Amino acid sequence: MSEDSIKNSRKEWIENIKKEKGIVRNPTEDHDIGLKTLQNPVRRKILSFLAEADLNIEDIQNSFKVNRMQAKFHLDMLENALYIEKIDVNGNETYCLSPRGEAYLENVKTSNEKGQI
Repeated sequence: MSEDSIKNSRKEWIENIKKEKGIVRNPTEDHDIGLKTLQNPVRRKILSFLAEADLNIEDIQNSFKVNRMQAKFHLDMLENALYIEKIDVNGNETYCLSPRGEAYLENVKTSNEKGQI
């Protein structure tokens, strides 16, 4: 995927989020939510797992050895911060990275490779 098509995809996603979810938080609140969400290492690891494949709640439970309520809590926080999206795959709720989640992982990986984080 070219850099332009990635930028266009992200721009479309942001517009859809604004329309569908009515997200109009101010940037300070949005950054605060994102920071609180990603302070937990389990949620950061969930993002990395979702970079490999879309997962359902049972996959998260089994991979992280947490109960259903804990898995739901982590997934809800990531979804609220717009790092992941819930999609329907054959009648099953499945979670995937959003463009924001993809961008986070790209930036963290790039920064880690440069020794900046």
